[in-house]
Amino acid sequence: DVLRQRPGWLEARDDGEWDFNWCDVGWLRENFDHSYMEEHVRICHFRNHYELTRKNLMVKNLKRYRKNLEREVGRMEAAKCDFFPCTFALPSEYHLFVEEFKRNPGSTWIMKPVAKSQGKGIFLFKKLRDIIEWKKDGSRSEEQKDAAQVENYVAQRYIENPYLISGRKFDLRVYVLVTSYIPLKAWLYRDGFARFSSTRFSLSSIDDQYVHLTNVAVQKTAPDYDPEKGCKWQMQQLRRYLTAKHGTEMVETLFLDMDNIFIRSLLSVQKVIINDKHCFELYGYDILLDQNLKPWLIEVNASPSLTASSQEDYEMKCRLLEDTLHIVDMEARLTGREKRVGGYDLMWNDGPVYREDVNLETLGSSCFTPNTHLGCVNDREKQLRQLLKPIPGQKRI
Repeated sequence: DVLRQRPGWLEARDDGEWDFNWCDVGWLRENFDHSYMEEHVRICHFRNHYELTRKNLMVKNLKRYRKNLEREVGRMEAAKCDFFPCTFALPSEYHLFVEEFKRNPGSTWIMKPVAKSQGKGIFLFKKLRDIIEWKKDGSRSEEQKDAAQVENYVAQRYIENPYLISGRKFDLRVYVLVTSYIPLKAWLYRDGFARFSSTRFSLSSIDDQYVHLTNVAVQKTAPDYDPEKGCKWQMQQLRRYLTAKHGTEMVETLFLDMDNIFIRSLLSVQKVIINDKHCFELYGYDILLDQNLKPWLIEVNASPSLTASSQEDYEMKCRLLEDTLHIVDMEARLTGREKRVGGYDLMWNDGPVYREDVNLETLGSSCFTPNTHLGCVNDREKQLRQLLKPIPGQKRI
């Protein structure tokens, strides 16, 4: 809908030439290396996006990044990367996992396939016998191991004390747009949402997916799911709720901690992502809050769902996509120096970006307020009217 409403854009035939391709990752795998792209052409994924968006590789890169920070800068800086749960790749790290499992008997763990989405294949467990089939078999040949690669899982310590609202668990979906990795240029969208489970939280029922998995694809199959109400809060609504309950200072700290997650996760893959001027990526970050208002990175999605679960959700995702296209800027309407485009705020441009409304002559930490407004007012239409020049050949109405 968004692409078809874009002034001057036409849908290309399957065998025709194209300038812009919103493709799935399967198309990318099959065609990217064999396609010649002219200077102006844009495509919606980086070639090896999976370094951040596959669960096992994300953790591997974050662990390496944290280790490098500890060696080069020190433990204090490395500790800023402690935002992802203890995680092991199975079957390759099965024995390491067992050692950790035995150190904390009775803990709850969650198993996830490394390359699936929408809650498919996920289950919770408390006993080793429940995952015996992922025990590493050293007798397997390399060919057998390669064939079984798609079946790899991660075992992750389950967050047993999630922040609850009305007794229900939720996680956050946040959108981050990266237009370049060298140098790193990343934008944070003001809108997003909290996804709620439909059943009150309890650790006594670890087999009930409606309690523990907040994915909409899972929740909408619940017997008591109401499609009119859905299971989402807009990010502004959540921010207001948390501020009323915990005060501005605690909520500001929470959102700064989330900024830290976005930036450090991107920096952890900056050196391994194949940068290409034709590529951009709209990531869907999944963040879980615990009772102490500490945010945890659960996963990063390369193809965040653009299916709407309500009219409000549809309108939000349309705004998100429209503003993504404004930044990709096929029409060459931007100067490249913008700090804000519609609902997007530039948070990193080869270094941190700070707010323009901050008085830099003022001493103290306020000088370095990040240019992020997640969950704040999104007056994008007014901002876009001021920012965007008319598309060439288009008449003002």
